[in-house]
Amino acid sequence: MKEIVEIIRRSRQGVTLPYICKAGDDNIYFVKGKGAGRRSLICEWIASNLALRFGLPIASFEIVSVPEELIEADPVSYGDLGAGFAFASMERNSAELSYSNVEEVPLQLQQDLIVFDWWIRNGDRTLSPLGGNPNLLWEPSTKELIVIDHNQAFDFQLAKSVFYDSHVFARSTDSLSGDFMRRAEYNARLADTLSHLENIVTSIPLSWWYLDHECTVRIDFDIFEVESLLECYKTENFWKRHE
Repeated sequence: MKEIVEIIRRSRQGVTLPYICKAGDDNIYFVKGKGAGRRSLICEWIASNLALRFGLPIASFEIVSVPEELIEADPVSYGDLGAGFAFASMERNSAELSYSNVEEVPLQLQQDLIVFDWWIRNGDRTLSPLGGNPNLLWEPSTKELIVIDHNQAFDFQLAKSVFYDSHVFARSTDSLSGDFMRRAEYNARLADTLSHLENIVTSIPLSWWYLDHECTVRIDFDIFEVESLLECYKTENFWKRHE
């Protein structure tokens, strides 16, 4: 496990305002800790690992250790990071995907991402001519899409109409719903991805499951509800754009 050796500054972007840190491998990471919330960290870890196994081009990520002495150096500025285990995503020198670049993303990848986002109930991938928050990076020279941020995954209240009306790649599903061969391919991929869930969950730090340092007050997060949600890909309703 990598250790954070320097806290450079706090990012001004993103809901959780991650900290930009240098790790022992000399790479720069966006790090989310105490201030992001335990549920957010768990969602990030589970969804990011599922995305990786599903085959999405996700930014490199891992769990890192933040030493107590770094926080003690400036507890006011670094208190929201907190000591202990944190979620880290490696910095990429790429710009946020703009609406003008959406059509440059291959259709297959657009469909992969919207299927995956609905599967994990991630409504935090919005973009339109009026703006939005796609949580996607784009490298123009290589036409490379980079997927980031899953802290709002497993939103059990996310309405299908809201999801499809706002998702950056909403139009990509027009040719997908009636393509039973493609759906069968996705079903196989989702089944294989889901088979990794148990190992992913067991790799979550114990401290993330509790609100207090003594690990006596458990957070409100039911992994069995998550597993039940992810099983929904087997139903016909999963593939319907409208209820």
